[in-house]
Amino acid sequence: MPRWRIRTCMAASLAAAGLLLSGCANPSTGSANDDPTKPVTLKFWHGWSAPGEVKAINESIARFEKLHPNIHVKSTGNVSDETINQALRAGGSKAPDVVTSFTTNNVGQYCSSGMWADLDPFLEKGGIDKKKVFPKTLLDYTQYEGTQCALPLLADAFGMYYNKDEFKAAGISRPPHTISEMKRDAAKLTKKNGDGTLKQVGFMPSFRLYQNSPDRMFAQWGPEYFGKDGKARLAEEPKTEQFYSAMKGLNDAQGGFAKLERLRGTFGDEMSSQNGFLTGKLAMHLDGEWRGLMLNESKAKFDWGVAPLPVPDDQADTYGRGYLTGTVAGVAHSSRHQNAAFELVKFLTTDTKQVVAFANAIHNVPSTYAALKSPDLDADPAFRAFISIAQNPHSQAIPPSNNGGQYITSFQDFSYSVEEGKEHDLHAGLKELDDQIDADNLQSEN
Repeated sequence: MPRWRIRTCMAASLAAAGLLLSGCANPSTGSANDDPTKPVTLKFWHGWSAPGEVKAINESIARFEKLHPNIHVKSTGNVSDETINQALRAGGSKAPDVVTSFTTNNVGQYCSSGMWADLDPFLEKGGIDKKKVFPKTLLDYTQYEGTQCALPLLADAFGMYYNKDEFKAAGISRPPHTISEMKRDAAKLTKKNGDGTLKQVGFMPSFRLYQNSPDRMFAQWGPEYFGKDGKARLAEEPKTEQFYSAMKGLNDAQGGFAKLERLRGTFGDEMSSQNGFLTGKLAMHLDGEWRGLMLNESKAKFDWGVAPLPVPDDQADTYGRGYLTGTVAGVAHSSRHQNAAFELVKFLTTDTKQVVAFANAIHNVPSTYAALKSPDLDADPAFRAFISIAQNPHSQAIPPSNNGGQYITSFQDFSYSVEEGKEHDLHAGLKELDDQIDADNLQSEN
């Protein structure tokens, strides 16, 4: 029988999900004594909503129920983190048993508050060596301070999509490997209208564009957000100012921030047919592995390819790296069927055939070593490029925090000010940012 640790009750801000969880999540209200071989109905809440994704998760559930005929799974899709956590806080018979999240930023809060059950006792009981099943980076973003409250359920890797036709027309033979090459190529790929406004740019460095959250591009530098003492160290980290300098250089090489922002204003929604890359206004674009499937479905009118994002010139040997995140799955602390619930989590996250089938269906990166090496994995070259990025030892995910990634929100807000030219003393501004992050973290602990 698993031994549950009773954690200190804390209130924590989930800025990334726009919610505040208050009250104490008491793991002892759930039961780890249920018999998973007895008939039971599990409530499974997830965030997938696109028809193809819902079909894929329903097929996954059907495979699970075939293996476990005594367990019926009632699936509810298109559920936000906020809704899930409100239900977990309320508890009761209507709350879910198995939960998922697309927001790895929030894992630290899920673990530290006890809203999601510690899975280590279940893994140990089942004889599962998590370090042999999951890549280290993925394990890192599913735990917090030794509590493994979630498991990776497919991953997302970020790379660079590029317009091969535009590259050929500009005389560029391959995707850029370093930031200086990217700056040079971006300038070559920039086109102007007769009035001097921009018609096309090589790469849009705006932190407000689609998936361009600054932490994703910053991962190419391999930064350390926190020191060994747990204190924020963005001002001490020399890579931070190097990163901002590189982004400014990309802006300047293509006409400057103001002109690029005017062009960005002509882009349609990320998921629409007027997406800036799909319409040819961007020759290079940061995005995740799912974009390839969407480009195929949209019948893009140009030849495109995928490559890792460039890296700093002084880290050229790390080329191939990228930013990693992903979907996570866990067992609700309030579930009365935790052993049965873990059977579903275990199947979805560790069964190789299941992981590969689900990854192929929704074009996400598999989250286990075995699935990544499976011969049944989709052989599409674009998809395989992201598989390589996910397996690169230099690829990075953001470190977990106890307040739902509030520090990333603060970093984003500060980055907006930097690119707009509002931070006249960058180092002083970064020191203030560090102080703010530390204060937010301390408040979450009290």
